[in-house]
Amino acid sequence: MSPSPGTPVPPVRLGEGQSRITVGVAAATWAACWFAGNLVGSAVLAASGHDAGAAETPIWLTILGALGLWIPTLIGLQYTSRRYGLRSPVRDYGLSFRPIDLVGIPIGVLTQLVLVRLLYWPLEEIWPETFSSPKVEESARTLYESADGIWLVGLVLLVVVGAPFVEEVLYRGLLQGAFRRRVNDGVALMVVALWFALIHFRPVEYPGLFVVGLVLGTCALVTDRIGMSIVAHCAFNATGLIWVATR
Repeated sequence: MSPSPGTPVPPVRLGEGQSRITVGVAAATWAACWFAGNLVGSAVLAASGHDAGAAETPIWLTILGALGLWIPTLIGLQYTSRRYGLRSPVRDYGLSFRPIDLVGIPIGVLTQLVLVRLLYWPLEEIWPETFSSPKVEESARTLYESADGIWLVGLVLLVVVGAPFVEEVLYRGLLQGAFRRRVNDGVALMVVALWFALIHFRPVEYPGLFVVGLVLGTCALVTDRIGMSIVAHCAFNATGLIWVATR
């Protein structure tokens, strides 16, 4: 018997103890977090007196801007878990770690040093002006060169710890988890990897970000948690930072 008009369609493959967060709720949470975070970030920038279009941004302002984005995101994720999920971010977003997650370290390193390099090699051969190594590495190099002294520690925490944690909970934990309960795993993986790439708004990095999203999403699919994807993301970013710093 088909459901009557107005009856909500339950998520598919909803097992015992599995999050009840739907795709609609996940997408709305992402949008609210993104807009709130950008509003706070803009307010921080305005209060600092710096020009949004400036070629160089002080590292302290970059860190404050990241915190302005992440804090509303973490609040939104907590609210969604309590309001629509199982009232536990660990269960709703698969936020747990096990020793096997250390496999994410070589996965992240090899993705940065091998997979992404192999991806960009033919692109650079075909479109050298667009996909040259300096172009692809420009944002990372600019960020690294903006930090020195104690601020370098802040940069490492920002890039290697903070960004991977928040992004994995948001994209693999919230979004990919919700899509997996609605569509098959392959579609969920592709959609969220594309979403993850596009929202960075750096077209030259889209191919690499998409592939990285596929790798991180696969870690989450295989383990049914995001511990390994967080570790792999940390290792990927750390390797990229070291690569830029030593060249």
